[in-house]
This record gives sequence, C-alpha cells and structure tokens, in this order.
Amino acid sequence: MIKSVKELTAEEKMRLICGKDFWHTDDLGGKLPQITVADGPVGLRVVKERRKDGTETSYPATAYPSIQLLANTWNTESAKEMGSSLGDDCLDRDVDILLAPGVNIKRNPLNGRNFEYFSEDPYLAGRMAKSYIEGVQGQGVGVCLKHFCCNNLEYDRLHQSSDVDERTLREIYYKPFEIACETKPVSVMCSYNRINGTYAAEYKKGFHVLRDEFGFDGAIFSDWGAVRDRTASAKAGLDLSMPVCEEHVRKLRADYAAGRLTDEELDVCAQRVLDLIDRCKKMRVGKEVIRTEQERAEVAKEIAAEGMVLLKNDGVLPLSGIKTVSVSGCFAKPDTIEMLRGGGSAGVEWMDKTFDIPAALERRGYAVVYEGAFRYDGVESFSQDARTALLNAAKSDVNIVCVGTGNPVEYEAGDRKTLRLPEVQERAILETAEQNENTIVVVFAGGVVNMSAWADKVKAILYAGFPGMGGDEVVADILTGAVNPSGKLSETFPLSEDTVPAVNACRVAGVTRYQEGLDVGYRYFDTYGVPVLFPFGHGLSYSEFTYKELSLTAEKDGLRVSCSVENVSARDGKEVVQAYVHECAPLVYRPKKELKAFSKSEVKAGAIVKFAFRLDAGAFAHWSVSENRWEITDGVYEILVGASSPDIRLTGKITIENGNIKTCNWR
Repeated sequence: MIKSVKELTAEEKMRLICGKDFWHTDDLGGKLPQITVADGPVGLRVVKERRKDGTETSYPATAYPSIQLLANTWNTESAKEMGSSLGDDCLDRDVDILLAPGVNIKRNPLNGRNFEYFSEDPYLAGRMAKSYIEGVQGQGVGVCLKHFCCNNLEYDRLHQSSDVDERTLREIYYKPFEIACETKPVSVMCSYNRINGTYAAEYKKGFHVLRDEFGFDGAIFSDWGAVRDRTASAKAGLDLSMPVCEEHVRKLRADYAAGRLTDEELDVCAQRVLDLIDRCKKMRVGKEVIRTEQERAEVAKEIAAEGMVLLKNDGVLPLSGIKTVSVSGCFAKPDTIEMLRGGGSAGVEWMDKTFDIPAALERRGYAVVYEGAFRYDGVESFSQDARTALLNAAKSDVNIVCVGTGNPVEYEAGDRKTLRLPEVQERAILETAEQNENTIVVVFAGGVVNMSAWADKVKAILYAGFPGMGGDEVVADILTGAVNPSGKLSETFPLSEDTVPAVNACRVAGVTRYQEGLDVGYRYFDTYGVPVLFPFGHGLSYSEFTYKELSLTAEKDGLRVSCSVENVSARDGKEVVQAYVHECAPLVYRPKKELKAFSKSEVKAGAIVKFAFRLDAGAFAHWSVSENRWEITDGVYEILVGASSPDIRLTGKITIENGNIKTCNWR
C-alpha cells in the first residue's frame, strides 16, 4: 500500500482529498484500499440503492435508541456498550468509519437534529461521547466526531453564521470535542454553518485548536456538501471533502496550476488521508464480531430501559391491582417506523419492525382495548375516533395515551416549528383524561416536548424518546414494574420555547448572535431562577434514595468527592449522583452551577452505596480571554451534590489559594 504522498502525482493527491463517491474514498484506480463510511446516529445506515430523485433504501440493521436517549442513561458503560455493538454492525457490513457521534450542544430545543446529540451540557456530552467512541474504535472501527462546530440549528445551515465569543466557545461549544478527543477519534467532521463569519470547512483557527491543543491527530472531513471553496478549505486544513464533486477537483487543479495552492498545502491533506486509510486498515486486523444480531438487539433494549425517563408519577405506576387497560394513540402501534425515529441520516432500516404496546401489555396478563384515536400527522381530527377512545378510557382501570413527534417533525436540514405536540394529540390526552383519572402519557420524541397544557391533568408521564427496536417491550416493562426506571433528563424541559434565550436570539442578515453566552440550558434557568417544567438531571424511580456523608478531600491537582446513597425503599434501583461546582464570589461571571462529575450505580433495597468522583483542577477553571488560557481564580468554591440540577442534597466548600485546594468543609 502507498503510505507516502511522495509516491503520488499532484493529480492523484487532488483526487484523494475529494472522495470517490457518496460513501467511499478514492482508490486511485486500485492503488489504494477504499475507506467505506456510513451514517449511524440511531443504527447503521448502509445504503443499498440511491435513486435519481434522492430517495434511498438501506440494508436492515439493529435500530438503537437515539443518542439523546443514550445520554438520558447517564451511564458511560452503556455508551461504551452501544458503541461496541455498533462496531459489530459495522464489521458485518465492512464499514470502516461510523459517521457518529454528534456532540453539538443543544442550545436551541427547536433544532430538528437534537435527537442526534447528547446534551445541553458540555461535560455530560463529552463524557458520554468519549465512552461511545471507546466502544466503536475498540471493535476496530473508526468514528467521525461531529459537527465542528456551533451547528446548533438547522435553519439556513449552509449560510448562517454562529457568532460566539471566545470564552463561550471554549467553555461550552469546544469543550465536548476537547473531552472526546482524549479517545483519539480517527476523524472529525466539520459543520455546515459559518463560525464568526468563517465557513466551518475553512475554519483554520478551530482546526488549529483541535490539532495543537486537543491532540487530535486524525483527518478532518467536510459534512456532505459543506465545502464552498475546495482550495480555501484545503489551505485551512480540511483534509477530505465529501461526497464526490468534480467541481472540487477542477478548482484544485486550476488553483494549483496558478500557484494559489502549494505542494506543501496539498501534501499535508493528502498525507492525512493516506494515514487515515492506513490506520483504519490496521485497526481492523484481528477484530471479529462478538455479538449475534439478537444480542445486539438486546443491547438496544437495555439502553432504552436505562434511558427512558419517568417524568411524573402520582402513585399510578407501577401498575398494580388492575385488570383492564385502555391504550390510545397511533404511536402505540405505529404504521411506519419513521414515527419512532428522526429523519435524514437517522434513516436506518429496522431489522425488526414489530412495535405493539397493546400486545406487549396483553402478554403481561392485562385485558387491553386499543383505539388509534388520531393519525400521526395530525391532519385528521381526533373526533373521528374519539367516541371509541373515550368509551375505552371510561370503562378501563387505567388509560394510556401514546403520543410523539418523529420524522418529519424532527429531521436533518429542518427545525421544529413548536415544542408542543400537534393539537389533535393534546386533545386526545385531555379528553381521555377527563374520562379516566388514572391517565398515563407515554411520549415518543427525540427532543424536548412542551407538556404545559396537559402535564397537570394526568397521573404519570413516561418519556420514551426514540427507543429503537424492542422499545414497546421496554415501555411495557416500566409501566408494569418489571423494570425500575432510572433515566435522567440530559436537557431541560422548559415551560415553553419562549423562555429559552436561544429561541429569541438576534438573527439578522444571516447571523445568529449567541448573546446568552455561557447561559445555556440549566445554567440559564438556575442562575436567573426561571421556572421550568422538568429540570436538567430530573428523573423518577420506583425506589427512594437518601444522600448523606459528603466528604471532600484535597489531592494533588484535584479534589476527591464522595458521598453515601441509601435505598430506603423495598425495591432495588439505580441512582445517578450529580456533582456541580459554584464559585461563591467570582471576579468574572460564572453561572450559578456547572456539572463537573456524575456517576450511576445500582443500590439494592435497604443498602448503602458509596459514590466517589475526582474533580481535577480544570473543574474550577474558566477561560481567560485576556490571557488566552484557562485560569483558576483563588477563592471559595461550593460543591453541590444531588439528584438533579435544582435537587441538591449535600453541599460543601473548598478554598483555593495560589491554584491549590487548601481547606475543605462539608455538611
């Protein structure tokens, strides 16, 4: 195999850095192995046929929960397991690079692509992505970390400029990439948008940060069709433009001939692509599929079980002492799997398309009556099937309404118009709830849903996300108590989109100003005391946990934090302990609290488990714009440990002098 650009002609180098077709690198007429890439935010999407009209068919594959639901597990081991299982899928289809994970920050809940991203918090997003990458690459398959950077809305994504100050870039939007790069991903994908006026494919400043500060040593890809000027992007350090575009080759050829593109600039990009090919082929040596297709389906179910979030429960769950159940809503028994996933790169062809919540409940011994009640698209009125649904609800012990979004509400290249469900779905909830006080709502969505119109009218709400294959069985298990819910929200559910600063951000002449700065997600709501529907980190369990015995121990270059959690209920459960940092009297602006550590563990009924974290010095640092570096300000810092962002159970204080932790106290 060719390993050095010295063995290639200038023409070959130019073709090498432009891609062969939609999914492969150029083999230069058989001189090089091809690299095969494929989408994978909710499962491997290997295209079987791409038609002239742009539509595609894909090979059947394991359908996993969305990245958003994975984030709701707050379990790094789950992230690693999902990554490893996806690696098996890639090995089966001879895919070298998985175009995932996405770590873009959920700045705006209307972003149609939020289901592909982990969190509004950079630390949570980075930690989960890091474990996910370890899983995929541990199977000998590369990842493409994306989208660098500030692609936080799909609106006008090819032209819109995200105008962000340097401190916010460093602390919020760069941070998950910085953490994820610790795993040495083989590639990073640029976004479509501009960053402070510079196209992402030409973002030399950001590429410098990736390579020289974060230690990234792989190849930088364009997003598909994101390159405006191939020469400008090559000079900036973008190594590979995708997909194939002869115009890019012609541009490079003309500029090279005219001296506007040097041999050195061309060689740097071409060598990185050669290195990528070599690395991917070496990674694959000795790697074998370790899970059967059935075992991968079980992985998907396990993650869904840990990621679904019980948002509300007024004592109706788990179901007990009841016989008859009314189920309504087409999401309980969907006509198409598109209802249970987002659109665009998430278009995986489910290997098992069975999804039937009424049948799952029947298998558990309940007498179930089902009525679709409303169509997925909301075009038909609820009144058409309302009578049957209302009668079913009235005569049953429990009423379950299954609602949601799915594709085309949440999809690539478009944004949601509202966080509310279609009117027909809200009516179904409200009118059946009037007939049965024991109403439970199950929500299938890839992002935030505004539930303010009906949340206080129902007894329980289960957020099922985009659950993937077997999600119907998981829902039934949680409702009936076979599974104890343990998911926690990885993003805030506001009262409405109008309360989110990013929704109302200044947007003029192709520019979106990130005027809220550091105040993204819970940082804003907690700092300014703005009420929310369900806060960041929130999630209920069938168990009850108490926190005690906080300990803070100064160590070299860090702080050891530990506490004990007791399960005071009669049921085994899993708890997520979250640790936040608050600077008490900052010299520069700091949000009220920032997540800096978390851990999830099972706590047996009546047992006590010790949770421990280590906060390194960086947990207390902020980006100094004047000094162009991270700084730790001397002073007093509060350590806040709890079950969600506002639900703080234990607090303690430390003193930092000359950058060193000197004293600790706790309560």
